Amino acid sequence: EMSITAITTAQRAERERPAAEAIHSGEMEGLPTSEATKVDADKYVAGEIDLAELEARVRSRYGIA
Repeated sequence: EMSITAITTAQRAERERPAAEAIHSGEMEGLPTSEATKVDADKYVAGEIDLAELEARVRSRYGIA
């Protein structure tokens, strides 16, 4: 069961920019971002999952070891 950790506005801002940049970078390289990955990125930004969980989900989704 996942625990939701409250994050500050500053922490959210710190998470928001790199998440948006990663999505933009992939799309510029011709790698569209799935809706599921966008949802996971939003959950990371909101503090619902941590970076390790986001990475695990993306790796699993795309078959990256």
